Amino acid sequence: MLLSHTRWKIRDFLTGVTSGLEGGMPVESGSSAAARQAKQKRKSHSLSIRRTNSTEQERSGLQRDMLDGQDSKLPLSLRSNLLDLFSQIEREFENLYIENLELRREIETLNDRLAAEGQTFEGADLAKGALKTKASHSTSQLSQKLKTTYKASTSKIVSSFKATTSRAVCQLVKEYVGHRDGIWDLSVTRTQPMVLGTASADHSAMLWSIETGKCLLKYMGHQGSVNSIKFHPTEQMALTASGDQTAHIWRYMVQLPTPQPVADISQTPCEDDVDFSDKDEADVEVDGPNDCPSVRVATTTLRSHQGVVIAADWLVGGKQVVTASWDRAANLYDVETSELVHSLTGHDQELTHCCTHPTQRLVVTSSRDTTFRLWDFRDPSIHSVNVFQGHTDTVTSAVFTVGDNVVSGSDDRTVKVWDLKNMRSPIATIRTDSAVNRISVSVNQKIIALPHDNRQVRLFDMSGVRLARLPRSNRQGHRRMVCCSAWCEDNTSCNLFTCGFDRQAIGWNINIPALLQEK
Repeated sequence: MLLSHTRWKIRDFLTGVTSGLEGGMPVESGSSAAARQAKQKRKSHSLSIRRTNSTEQERSGLQRDMLDGQDSKLPLSLRSNLLDLFSQIEREFENLYIENLELRREIETLNDRLAAEGQTFEGADLAKGALKTKASHSTSQLSQKLKTTYKASTSKIVSSFKATTSRAVCQLVKEYVGHRDGIWDLSVTRTQPMVLGTASADHSAMLWSIETGKCLLKYMGHQGSVNSIKFHPTEQMALTASGDQTAHIWRYMVQLPTPQPVADISQTPCEDDVDFSDKDEADVEVDGPNDCPSVRVATTTLRSHQGVVIAADWLVGGKQVVTASWDRAANLYDVETSELVHSLTGHDQELTHCCTHPTQRLVVTSSRDTTFRLWDFRDPSIHSVNVFQGHTDTVTSAVFTVGDNVVSGSDDRTVKVWDLKNMRSPIATIRTDSAVNRISVSVNQKIIALPHDNRQVRLFDMSGVRLARLPRSNRQGHRRMVCCSAWCEDNTSCNLFTCGFDRQAIGWNINIPALLQEK
């Protein structure tokens, strides 16, 4: 009914517009009268697929009737183009409607078949009671899964008409393009000059000018995918972790280019851009920066892991670093001597991330075993560990806030906020519709940026209230899963950065006062 109503509403609207331009009331043509009669008939009878799948000849005939039956000042070619556009919209809705009808039939058929199987189990011997219970459970699970699939497909139509209210202004400022494969991680330097660093599966890490988007330096010392990048708190040194089972520390020297005048980009309210296509765009081959200087030799190479090094970070002070690996261990190294200080074991499966506290000697490690662990090195004689259990799938990242909180994200589509003084249960839980990757929390306002597998980036506060969704459409935003987010509140042009497997990083300007105005 939604589809048919939309079709006739579009045609009536077009008829009213063409007549209204002449200053008169819309004149009821023969096709309009037939349309109203058909609409009356559909109220008492279900819409058939045969009617929905009207042929192109019928559409073109209807267009000719409308063009001939209306006297308009609009050029004939313009009116024809308008009708063609509305016809394309109509065809898209027709396809969705047919798909929904087919899903309904599949659900009904499977439900009938499952119900019949359930009757067979009920008539079986009492000794098979356990089998009956298991079959009933499987039946209900499959039925629920089918209903969820159907609901997800129909939500595409509903979301096209759903009105949303923007509570913030989120503006895409700069795109950083040059990697030849997906970007896993990104970070911003803590010292001047302020630059953006990206770590990519193309075996390289790049440093970028935030204002101009130009590549300033390319590190090519790894033999595998570069999985993370972090900068020294006080010196021009970078720490990268790689699939070649090593972590590298390397020095950089960059000179910022002269800033170019920033183009006037109209502000885009969050959530107002509707993406009418879920299809991924074709991969675009991007030529790497030819004039970008490169570094190929590390100052320090950290070896001792027996698997992929998935992440690394500097401890407060910058004299030690911690690495996380797929060998289920995290290692603590001395930067000056490159010696292994501690091996942090205890996780049952591969590690996915590690993070250090900005002001204290605390480390948190995440793992595929659905837990994350807090390691305390504040007392040199005692190295305590606390285990946080609250997720049901891989914990993709866990990060510290400036205070006494840890925020964890997971493939179970939830984000949880924890108090370090009470680790039994989270103080807030954020439930989303897609797996969450490497999250970031702003220092001043404690806004959580959630990068998702479904190409979206959402912003929440620490209490779990959703603040905004960054605009994404076929014209802007990420075209593949978003792997990481990083705040940089000290930068005036871009205060949030995201990267993904579409080979690009994006700099955003988030109007934080507007974001928190209606909180």
